[in-house]
Amino acid sequence: MPERIALGADHAGFTYKEAIKTWLEDRNYTVTDFGTYSGDSADYADFAHPVASAVETGQAECGILICGSGQGVAMTANKHQNIRAALVWQPAIAELTRQHNDANVLCLPERFISLADALQSVQLFLNTEFEGGRHQRRVGKIAC
Repeated sequence: MPERIALGADHAGFTYKEAIKTWLEDRNYTVTDFGTYSGDSADYADFAHPVASAVETGQAECGILICGSGQGVAMTANKHQNIRAALVWQPAIAELTRQHNDANVLCLPERFISLADALQSVQLFLNTEFEGGRHQRRVGKIAC
């Protein structure tokens, strides 16, 4: 189970980022918050790249990114060679993306998921192990 989490969001994900940060800290995770730090308009890539880099370099064991649709942060994070960022819109997807895809960055769409489902997704993402086996072969084919 990861202990160090990189966290980031643009303005459209700021509210959930703050709630998720509190939830994580209340459970004794070490959180590095890469911003944004307000609801003012901001570009998602400015936060997705540092989160992905933190996971790539081992500064964090996994990342969580939030924007309006989740798409922008997922696309940006997935530009990093060793990142497997998963767009999650319901808790079951969070569990499956860990079990089958060994995702290391969770991407949430604040405009399309309730906060309760987002927090449940975070919990499942952090507490679900990669199954390996036949899935390892498939994950091994992701990198270019």
